[in-house]
Amino acid sequence: MIAIVDYDAGNIKSVEKALTFIGEEPVVTREADVILRADHVIVPGVGAFEDAMGRMNAYGLPEVLQDVAGKGTPILGICLGLQLFFTGSEESEHNVPGLGLLPGRIVRFPETEGYKIPHMGWNSIHINPESRLFKGIPENSYVYFVHSYYLKADCKEDVAAVTEYIVDVHAAAEHENIFATQFHPEKSGETGLQILRNFAAL
Repeated sequence: MIAIVDYDAGNIKSVEKALTFIGEEPVVTREADVILRADHVIVPGVGAFEDAMGRMNAYGLPEVLQDVAGKGTPILGICLGLQLFFTGSEESEHNVPGLGLLPGRIVRFPETEGYKIPHMGWNSIHINPESRLFKGIPENSYVYFVHSYYLKADCKEDVAAVTEYIVDVHAAAEHENIFATQFHPEKSGETGLQILRNFAAL
């Protein structure tokens, strides 16, 4: 069973629909016992880092997700979900900590002439050939992004894919059972569906 974590951060329906399309039977929940029983856990999300962590804390989810990661269950963060997996974000005015599942910070794109923020649209990715999440995905495949902040992972070994937009962007992370994508696999056509299949097969 794949649990999709509902913490009122949006983007759940499209993730649920994509998983159903590839033959999975996802369960949308914020119940701790259901999340802890799941074979796989997905944390989607769009919006602001600090608001999202506030809702996570209100629902008692940080400890649950840290337990999920700690016991080896495959867990995937998508977009804002990726950002929440890390230590903290420049977007947070009060330096609210993230889940701390992996070391790294979320920083804002620098204002640069000729580039729009948020970064919105299709970009090609350069893939770490060792990545399990991207197994069978061709180099330079295109995926769909919408974000104003991006990941700077502390450990280069955790970077599963990169893209370029103003700067080099850590577009995906992977460490043991912890996976995360800044882009939206559920909105990235067949490439995104294959990424979700790969995750569900872990």
